Amino acid sequence: MIEILADAANQVTSMSGSIQGGLGCLGAALGVGFVGAKAVEATGRNPGAFGKIMVLGILGMALAEAVAFYALFLGK
Repeated sequence: MIEILADAANQVTSMSGSIQGGLGCLGAALGVGFVGAKAVEATGRNPGAFGKIMVLGILGMALAEAVAFYALFLGK
């Protein structure tokens, strides 16, 4: 019985990095989606500012994607 509990504890500790990476990627995906949605909304409200909105949107998406890399590389 003790061996089973020790094996379960080892499996849980090995999964913790995967869970952290998955949640980090989920957060990045949500961030990119929100930035994209707001960029489309802003372009619809002011089509003349498309270039500035696109630049800021791409910058925002890149910063949101950085969260995924932090979670994946620093997870373990």
